[in-house]
Amino acid sequence: MCHQSVGLIASVIEKSGIPTICLSLLREITEKVKPPRALFVPFRIGYPLGEPHNADLQHRIIRSALTVLEFDNPLPVLRQFK
Repeated sequence: MCHQSVGLIASVIEKSGIPTICLSLLREITEKVKPPRALFVPFRIGYPLGEPHNADLQHRIIRSALTVLEFDNPLPVLRQFK
């Protein structure tokens, strides 16, 4: 899905009380759309969890994304994966 669609869908889901986290590959679009919570990952399009078959990296990304849930005031939150 495109970054704009995901950001808009996440905003609607959040309004119903369900927390969301978007993995973003295009920071400039995510900053404009402002989803409630997003983690920017520095990978190429189509690989939001990094390189295939790298389970350690993929688990680190997922853990990092889940820490974004700790931040809910003020929204939106955009964090950089490290």
